[in-house]
Amino acid sequence: MRVPRTLAAVVAVVMAVTGCDYIVPPIDTSTATPLLSGQGWGAIVTGVSEANGALHVDLSLRNDSGDWSAMNVAASTAEVTDGSGKTSSCATAFVGTSVFVNDSGWFLPPGFMMAGYTSGTAAQPVTQMNYVECAGVAKAAGQKLAIQYTYITGPFNYYVASHKSSGTLNLSLDKVVTDTKYPIAQKVAGYEPVKADAVIGAINKCTVQLTDVKRTDTGFQFSWKSTNPSSDPAYVHIGIPPVIGADGILYGVYLSPHLSDAPITPAGGGTATWTTVVAAPKAVTGFYIVLPVETRQQKYFVDYVVDITDK
Repeated sequence: MRVPRTLAAVVAVVMAVTGCDYIVPPIDTSTATPLLSGQGWGAIVTGVSEANGALHVDLSLRNDSGDWSAMNVAASTAEVTDGSGKTSSCATAFVGTSVFVNDSGWFLPPGFMMAGYTSGTAAQPVTQMNYVECAGVAKAAGQKLAIQYTYITGPFNYYVASHKSSGTLNLSLDKVVTDTKYPIAQKVAGYEPVKADAVIGAINKCTVQLTDVKRTDTGFQFSWKSTNPSSDPAYVHIGIPPVIGADGILYGVYLSPHLSDAPITPAGGGTATWTTVVAAPKAVTGFYIVLPVETRQQKYFVDYVVDITDK
């Protein structure tokens, strides 16, 4: 995984928390250099239709960047070109992993494919599929769709503006794929899912572990445990991790992971426990957790994908 270069002086911050010293590691504010061994993002057309005088194109997105990556829905634009060469703009383009907040959104590992994401609010989540709609354009043979998009690669460092890259998806609307398998389109070495009970390294020499998974009528409840072998109490933030399963939908309203609540983990081998929940249809199976873990410094997150396909 990519680690930013340290170009700035470091600062140690000590805060008083419940009568104890809470040590925040030095903050790296250098500019991150993205690892891009791939070609950005790819896409396939999963459906083409016409309704109410508009061309509608359903899409699935694949992370081909070679690193953890997030695509900004709000930055996507599209246009369609017909067989005669006439080009029309498409006013509606929901193409991405989530709407960005604080310069970031949900990341996916390379080789993963998604069809949609959760929009709305935690109280009223809405499933938003990836699609483009072009008003005043009729469905016809020979059409091509071009989508301009912006994406970033991880890890996410709150103190450093994410490096933005741009790309273009060029798709033939005559080529429709109807047998897509989600969420893993291709296995990529170094980005394999970890086991559900894996012990994952975190900030201040702490570790994080998923200890229990409960399937509910509305989704999942995850139980987490942090362990702190250091001599100072510590917070470990993981946000409210989303899940993605066999339907290719990334379930979980995006919230910057550093904004979520996290209990303090006592020093000297102490532990802390807490739960997170995510709404997902009970009928869907084959889920993985997309887990951001605060690592190396405050508000610096490295992502993991956790295998809960048997839950």
